[in-house]
Amino acid sequence: MELANNVLRYYLRNCYFINGTAYAGKSTMCRMLAEKYRMIHCEENYNMDVILSTATPEQQPCLSYFRTKKSWQEYVSRTPEEYERWYLGNQREVTDFEIAELIRLSAHQKVIVDTNIPCDILREISDYHRVAIMLSPQSLSVERFFDRDDPEKQFLLGEIQKCPDPEQALRNFLGGIARVNSPEHYREFAESGFFTIIRENPDQDTRQETLDRLARHFGLDAGQ
Repeated sequence: MELANNVLRYYLRNCYFINGTAYAGKSTMCRMLAEKYRMIHCEENYNMDVILSTATPEQQPCLSYFRTKKSWQEYVSRTPEEYERWYLGNQREVTDFEIAELIRLSAHQKVIVDTNIPCDILREISDYHRVAIMLSPQSLSVERFFDRDDPEKQFLLGEIQKCPDPEQALRNFLGGIARVNSPEHYREFAESGFFTIIRENPDQDTRQETLDRLARHFGLDAGQ
């Protein structure tokens, strides 16, 4: 069974999506928008318990990897090419779960979503003023990937340090991060046609300015 795109757009009319590259400020902006405008905040990888308990190897092979992997050391030790294929496959597989959950959550309240739904699908299920893209240079995405106290990232760093050769394991894993934040994927975001904000200087505090730009784009002060 498939739902027509116009049906999905109607039921997702209260959803606002932010996608883009790592270290661009997506999580911070989603949190700040949620707090200021009393929106439900769907963080990256939200609802993952339900997703992983429902996914099957036949229908969601990439998501099912979490149940079949031998260890977290295996997870962080895959080649950059393998990591990229798995990462992009995950994006596609998680989309069905995300859409279903967002229809439920957004029935009576606005929702801000730190999303990985691919741009081609966002174009079908949402519209220009419900989507924003946030980008950072690849050097930021890779070099500062582990610079935050994000529990998931710190957990992965701990698993990398358990590998027989932690330095090589770290280089290998960051190679995968570089591939999913490659110039090619960056261009896909930049040329998506959606409203885009580029983080140029990570040492400059532009949070309030960026928040205001996103709020204007989403029409939140106007009550759209």
